[in-house]
Amino acid sequence: MSYLEIVGVVSGIVSVWLTTRQNTWCWPVGLVNVAVYGMVFQGARLYADMVLQGVYAALAAWGWYRWLHGGEGGAPLRISRTPGPILAIMAAAGLLFSFGLGHFLERATADAVPFWDATTTTFSLAATFMQTRKWLENWIVWIAVDIGLVAKYAWSGLWPTSGLFCAFLGLAVLGLFEWRRSLRSGGTS
Repeated sequence: MSYLEIVGVVSGIVSVWLTTRQNTWCWPVGLVNVAVYGMVFQGARLYADMVLQGVYAALAAWGWYRWLHGGEGGAPLRISRTPGPILAIMAAAGLLFSFGLGHFLERATADAVPFWDATTTTFSLAATFMQTRKWLENWIVWIAVDIGLVAKYAWSGLWPTSGLFCAFLGLAVLGLFEWRRSLRSGGTS
């Protein structure tokens, strides 16, 4: 357990908790989290997760803007449901991309668990994209991803990070209930 991993755990929990509350500060705190975890994952040879942190940084900047100005007429964004066709396309593309990325990681890197890494990476991106749009179903995707990540990080010996993803799993369940309640009341907290 390193100092960096502890900073990552704390900033991650704060970021996701702020997200469940629809607080736009979740995005800048998330930027700190992804910078730290980029270094942690490099050290653990989880290269897809390492690269994912850079993509998360770009999505965090975009999500921050969208949450503040992405609603109708530049108003703050409200929670909504993911359009069915988009959900189906994202699922199919996620499976295909997971397979392709897994093969790439297996052949081109020393990734410790290439297909597992690829799948959690791909669906983490999908969930984050959905979160930038404030689509309720992002939490369902996060629940599935977090279950896979808890096991992957435990297998990799990253026990504090595995514990973090147990906390994320609980926060994802909380987020689903909070956002569902908010959606029923008009899409804001």
